Amino acid sequence: MSTYKQIQDQIKQLQQQAEELRKKELGNAISQVKSIMAEFGITFADLGMGSKKKSTRTRAPLAPKYRNPSTGETWSGRGKAPKWIDQKNKEKYLIK
Repeated sequence: MSTYKQIQDQIKQLQQQAEELRKKELGNAISQVKSIMAEFGITFADLGMGSKKKSTRTRAPLAPKYRNPSTGETWSGRGKAPKWIDQKNKEKYLIK
């Protein structure tokens, strides 16, 4: 009967062998894929792997939801709250 340590050693050896075989076969697999792509004129975009275009549309700034009556400073209600409203009753500063 094998011990736990022996089985762990076998697992480690098998994982190393599997990684070595994967590295050997990887080059062949890549060259096969490249030749098929060249033969059929397939691009990365065709495969959905190309770089995604960034949205050219910019977001409009949000309308302010809160106003500091003493300075006129406004806050949309998103992101970190400014010091003048932080931990205070927001209803008091709500723009109506």
